[in-house]
Amino acid sequence: MADSQASLIRVMALHALAYCERLFYLEEVEEIRVADHRVYAGRTLHEAEVDVDGEWQSVQLESETWGLKGKVDYVRYRDGGVVAFEHKRGRSCGDDAWESDRLQVIAYAALLEEHLGKPIKEGRVRYHANNKTVRVPISEDAFAKLKAAIARARELAATVQRPPVAENEKLCAKCSLAPVCLPEEERLLHAVDVDESAPPRLFPEDDERRIVHVTEEGSRVGKSGEQIVVTPRESTQGGGEPHKFPGRDVAAIVLHGPTQISSQAIHYAVAHNIGVHWLTGGGQYVAGLIPAGGVQRRHRQFEGLRDAQMCLSLAKRLAKAKVENQLKFLMRNSRGKDTEGIAAQAVKNMRAELRGVDRAPDIDTLRGHEGMAGKLYFSALPVLLDQSQELMRFTGRNRRPPEDPFNAALSFGYSLLYRDVMAAVICVGLDPAFGFFHTPRSAAYPLALDVMELFRVVLWDMPLVASVNRAQWKEEHFTRTQKQVWLSPDGRKQAIELYEKRKQENWKHPVLKYSLSYARAMELEVRLLEKEWSGSPGLFANMRIR
Repeated sequence: MADSQASLIRVMALHALAYCERLFYLEEVEEIRVADHRVYAGRTLHEAEVDVDGEWQSVQLESETWGLKGKVDYVRYRDGGVVAFEHKRGRSCGDDAWESDRLQVIAYAALLEEHLGKPIKEGRVRYHANNKTVRVPISEDAFAKLKAAIARARELAATVQRPPVAENEKLCAKCSLAPVCLPEEERLLHAVDVDESAPPRLFPEDDERRIVHVTEEGSRVGKSGEQIVVTPRESTQGGGEPHKFPGRDVAAIVLHGPTQISSQAIHYAVAHNIGVHWLTGGGQYVAGLIPAGGVQRRHRQFEGLRDAQMCLSLAKRLAKAKVENQLKFLMRNSRGKDTEGIAAQAVKNMRAELRGVDRAPDIDTLRGHEGMAGKLYFSALPVLLDQSQELMRFTGRNRRPPEDPFNAALSFGYSLLYRDVMAAVICVGLDPAFGFFHTPRSAAYPLALDVMELFRVVLWDMPLVASVNRAQWKEEHFTRTQKQVWLSPDGRKQAIELYEKRKQENWKHPVLKYSLSYARAMELEVRLLEKEWSGSPGLFANMRIR
């Protein structure tokens, strides 16, 4: 919503305001809108054929006097006067209209009265679930409530701080923006008597949409109607058939190496919340689409990350989570293999670094302890690998470029993880350029690198080590040059398959007490991070492997 007082407020925005001020702010100020099954059902109702007796239908009205704009479902003559009709798919509030529906009809009556130049005495709301029509009297008191609602809407639009969650928990259960707002997670933080059982699930367990990876050189991504179409190079030469994916089933398109995408497909992706990301053939992240908007969210982020103590606190929690996960992975998987005590010594020294993380007085000291713990972790990682797998022998971390097959696979997997974390940061509406732990020393975005630390072990180190021990990697999975090793097309396909399969596995949050896929966990962590500077801190970086 624009800052100007002359801007027109949508009548549906007032409906959201009466329902929940947080919902109004998310939809109208931050411009976050999610259409769930209830929203689609309401649209279907309005698109259905309804007997209107030849009277006005879907009337668009605007008023600079009221500062409102909206589309009335139906305008009919009843009892000698003009009546605004609004149709709702749900049930009425007993014999009355719900407060949000009442305010909506009053607003439409105000617009009609100005447009026609004659008084409107009543509006009506038709509730289809219980087949009931409720009359809403239009009076001076009704218009006074409307003016108060408009004033409150403009007051909220002028601030960068989100209003608190609704006191009535039942409202959240039916709200399409609950996965963005995370109201139950906030209530858990502020609860005096904590219920050990899990809060109601409002954040979806999984995203059923798929990630489309385009890895074959020369392939082209286009759009046909409501479908995303991937055309292999051979198809243009009379070879393979194009692959078609319903747009509603696609969460992101990832283009690897020399592949193309049409401007029509890009516009469709932006309009339908489909991420588009570009990677080099070797797996390095190149770019991704960042949609417009999110001004208020970024203002809160910038203000929060200007606080050095907040940054230090967040960085400590992040480093602690990363090192503890590395420790657990080493201890659990080195049993019976650590004949020379290499892993045991690394674990001992990593615990000392972990104590240093807790005591670190500043970010630079903290980075030193976290970096040393990482070196110790990689020094012990060979203990976890099947030594008979000569191809994937690991003697130490190297990159830019990787010099051996294991490091090539490790780096490629981290690139896939970086892409997913970037997508989560963009989805939440934060600026990936402003983080709290990593410094902007390369083209990589600091905030994405920060959040990525929570998932390195669980989403790629663990499945990669397991795949090596299952002898899944062959020489044909790699391309070698004089001092560089890259994944071949077959190797990239295998890495993508391993990674995507791991993302769909479930994990139980240790604090929130509900399970969700690792794919959803990335977005959840970014949303919990945003709450650190939005008034509900304490839930970020609690992720631990079992």
